[in-house]
Amino acid sequence: MTLSLQVIYPVGDSTRFDMDYYLATHMPLADKHMGPHLESVQVTRGVAGGSDAPAPFHAIATMTFAGQAALDAAMAAAEPVVADIPNFTDAAPLMLIGELVL
Repeated sequence: MTLSLQVIYPVGDSTRFDMDYYLATHMPLADKHMGPHLESVQVTRGVAGGSDAPAPFHAIATMTFAGQAALDAAMAAAEPVVADIPNFTDAAPLMLIGELVL
């Protein structure tokens, strides 16, 4: 069963998010530590929340895993990745672990 981990960075009244740092430093760090367990990674930059609505999220990272063992191994290796979060944002990230069904 393929699983996904989505890390969602919500926009707040005064949240800071450095997309350049996120893409150039944080995501390569994630690849270094979690990459051996990943099947794929996508990053979506928030641009809008519908017509005439601002984006509710700065970004969403979607990582896919072959199964629970791969997700568990990636999470066990993620400590340096989590520790890096304050270097690019002060938003509290949300996480969603899910089963890909389509």
